[in-house]
Amino acid sequence: MPASNEIDTPRGPAWIDTDLPVRAATALLVLGHGAGGSVDAPDLLAVRDASVAAGLAVVRVTQPYRVAGRRAPAPAGHLDEAWTAVLAELRDRHADVPTVVVGGRSSGARVACRTARAVGAVGVVALAFPLHPPGRPERSRAAELGTGLPTLVVNGDRDPFGTPEPGPAVEVVSRPGETHDLRRDPAGTAAAVRDWLSAQGWAAG
Repeated sequence: MPASNEIDTPRGPAWIDTDLPVRAATALLVLGHGAGGSVDAPDLLAVRDASVAAGLAVVRVTQPYRVAGRRAPAPAGHLDEAWTAVLAELRDRHADVPTVVVGGRSSGARVACRTARAVGAVGVVALAFPLHPPGRPERSRAAELGTGLPTLVVNGDRDPFGTPEPGPAVEVVSRPGETHDLRRDPAGTAAAVRDWLSAQGWAAG
């Protein structure tokens, strides 16, 4: 059975859902949810399943505001602070797995990008990265992808939040017919993530 735990953060308790591979983990993949969503989003579950099958340990993190029952997202600084605290605890709990990859969908992808260097991650998986608010391309968040770390972006080609362009260390996979929720073919999204993790040497096979 997957283990579930609360982790105290400066912004209240966060909740983690942990899934472990059969053998020793090749890496730890930590995933965050979207602004109003949960860690049970179809794309996150599919990525979890594919990653565990490929030998990674996967932890899905529910932010404190969602644990408290609120749907409106906390300010970005609060999200980053809580996420960083969770990652510090996970580093201790999984000290035998030094390779940490961070990621998430939408807002969770932004948090992962903003904090990747600070938490010592080796790479980022960004699902449905919200490049800009719908209809506001001038308010680009592309700079958040500039971590300098290997980064995979998987976005739908019909996402109203836009799709980033590839850049130094940033690979972009555009999923045909998908919108922001990436619900049409979660297995295809997960396969793109698995293949990228394998190419980086962080997955088995």
